[in-house]
Amino acid sequence: MRLIVNIDVPDLATAIAFYTAALDLTLNRTMDDDVAELTGASSVIYLLQNPAGSPPVGEKSLVRDYGRHWTPVHMDFVVDDIGKAAQRAVNAGAIRESGCVVWNGSKCITFSDPFGHGFCLIEFEGETYGPGDASSGNREAGSSTEN
Repeated sequence: MRLIVNIDVPDLATAIAFYTAALDLTLNRTMDDDVAELTGASSVIYLLQNPAGSPPVGEKSLVRDYGRHWTPVHMDFVVDDIGKAAQRAVNAGAIRESGCVVWNGSKCITFSDPFGHGFCLIEFEGETYGPGDASSGNREAGSSTEN
């Protein structure tokens, strides 16, 4: 099974500029002037242009809102250097929403993109999270990142 990621955005050009600059993704192609295919992550990411206020599904009581919003599903981008990656994201227009949290062999910083979607940057000591024992702890590393 493969996984692709679809992200609704109100303006395709702005979204392409943000995601290519913030996350070092590559614009592979655009389709029908309202879809962009980005590569460079482990899954292909599609930016889907849809106006604010439009219904996301047949249920008319739901409408797209690009203000900051919470969702139970978000993307984590694994990076080699969280300090450099965080600075690149902020320079591209991301809003940093947390300090660097150190947990089970990882460092994580939470952001939101210019369209209200949350995402995290994560740096692992190994391939993934550590063993999760009590000694690994869960602590806020403060407002600056630890390298």
